[in-house]
Amino acid sequence: MTDNDARSTTAGSAEAVIASVPKQLYVGGEWRAAQGGATFDVLDPSTGDVLCAVADATPADGRAALDAAVGAQASFAAVPPRQRADMLTKAFDLLHERIDDLARLMTLEMGKPLAEAKGEIAYAAEFFRHFAAEAVRIDGGYQTAPAGGSRFLVAKQPVGPCLLITPWNFPMAMGTRKLGPAIAAGCTSVIKPAHQTPLSMLALVDILREAGVPDGVVNVVQTSDPNGVMEPLIRSGEARKLSFTGSTKVGRILLEQCADKVLRTSMELGGNAPFVVFEDADLDEAVEGAVAAKMRNMGEACTAANRIYVHESVIEEFGDKLAKAMAAMPVGRGLDDGTRVGPLIDDAALRKVSELVEDAVERGASVLTGGEPGQGAGYFYPPTVLTGVPETATMASEEIFGPVAPLTSFSTEDEAIAAANNTEYGLVSYVYTNDLRRSLRVAEALETGMVGLNQGVVSNPAAPFGGVKMSGLGREGGSTGIDEFLEIKYIGITT
Repeated sequence: MTDNDARSTTAGSAEAVIASVPKQLYVGGEWRAAQGGATFDVLDPSTGDVLCAVADATPADGRAALDAAVGAQASFAAVPPRQRADMLTKAFDLLHERIDDLARLMTLEMGKPLAEAKGEIAYAAEFFRHFAAEAVRIDGGYQTAPAGGSRFLVAKQPVGPCLLITPWNFPMAMGTRKLGPAIAAGCTSVIKPAHQTPLSMLALVDILREAGVPDGVVNVVQTSDPNGVMEPLIRSGEARKLSFTGSTKVGRILLEQCADKVLRTSMELGGNAPFVVFEDADLDEAVEGAVAAKMRNMGEACTAANRIYVHESVIEEFGDKLAKAMAAMPVGRGLDDGTRVGPLIDDAALRKVSELVEDAVERGASVLTGGEPGQGAGYFYPPTVLTGVPETATMASEEIFGPVAPLTSFSTEDEAIAAANNTEYGLVSYVYTNDLRRSLRVAEALETGMVGLNQGVVSNPAAPFGGVKMSGLGREGGSTGIDEFLEIKYIGITT
C-alpha cells in the first residue's frame, strides 16, 4: 500500500491509520531502519495493546541525524525567507486536510478524546501559519555611532543546527511549536519525540517532506534510550541549540550537558499552577474555567490547574458546582463517541495519581467526586475533586498530571498570593475576580510567566509561552519565539 492509498482510507479503521504512518527513522531525507534493526512497541493507553513497532534509534543513528543537519545548515540558511514561509504554509494546509486521520492517530497512541485531538491538530497547524509570517519579518538595525565616525549594522542569523526534544502529552503541537520557528529562522534540526508517542511526529515530518522542506533540514530519531542517543549530540558542539519540553528533573540534567559546549537553550519545564477564585468572581464562569484549566488533556498538561484556592465564603458552593461538572464528564476510550476523559498515558502515571489522592485523603482531604482508579484494561482515572487539601499533602507541591482538582480555602488576598507563590515553579497562574484593580494587583504579584485572568486556557501560538523559576528558560510562540533560533550579529563600519 502506498502512502496515498493508505491516506485515502481516512477516518476508517485504526489499522489503516496506523499503516499510513512511516515507522522508520527519518535521516537526511530518507526513511531508514535503525542500525542493528532494533524496534520498540507503541501502546494504546486505553487498552494496553500494541499498536505497532517503530525503529529504535541507536547513538550511531543520532550521530547520522546530526551529521545530516550540519550538512544541510549552510544551504538551508541561504534559502530565501519567503520560500521557508511557503513550506510552512503548505504544511499548515496539509495538517488541516488530514486532520481527521491525524487526530485519530493521536488518540490511538496518546489516549486523548478524538475531539480534543482534532483541537490539538488545529492548534499545532497555527504554529506553522504564525511562523510563516514571522519568517519574512526577521529584521535588524542601522544607526550612527553616538560619537560619530562609524555606523552600526545589526543582523539576525540562524543559530545553527538544533536539537529538539518533545513530550508525549501534546505530541503534534509541541513539535510544530519548535519546528515552526526553527524552519522560519533557517535552522536545521534533529528532533526526538517521546517514546510513548512517536507516530504523530513521524506523520508530521512526512508532511514537512511533502511540503518541500529540503533533505537533512528535519531529522527524526525516536528511541527507547533518549539519554544514550541525545547526550553525545549535545556534547558534540556541532549542534548550537537545544529546545526541550518536559520535566524539570530532566531539564536540569540537559542544562548541565549543554553547559559543556555553551549551547543556547530553551526549556519549557514543569508547572504547579495556582487557580485563585475570589469571593466576587462569577462562580459559573470560574467553574467552567477550572474545568478547562484542569481537564485539558486529562490533566496531563504543564499548564493544568494544580492547586485551586477558593475564598472561604464561596468554597462550598464552588466545590459543589465543580464536582457536579466533573462527575458529568464521560470517561472512556478516546475514539468512542461522547468521551470527554480518556486514559492516562501509562501505568506509572496511573499509579502516581492514585498515590497522590490516597496521600491527600490520609492527610485530611475529603472526596467530593471520583477518587478511585478504573477497573479493567487501560489506564483510566475518573475526574476527581478533593476539598480541604492541606499544605502538607504531596500534591500541594508536586504536579498531579491527572484529572484531580484539589481545593483549599483562603481568607485574604495577601494569603492567596502567598500560597500561589509558595512553589519553586512559575509557569502559569489563573485568577477569577470581577474587580479590575484586584486583577491587576494580583496578576503583577504572581510569580509566573503567564496569567489567565478570568480564562482557563492561555496557550496561543501568537503569544509568548514560557515560565520563570524552575518552570524554564525562554519563550515559545509569539513574535519572540523566533528569536530563540536567531543569533544577533553586530557589524561596525568606519565612515
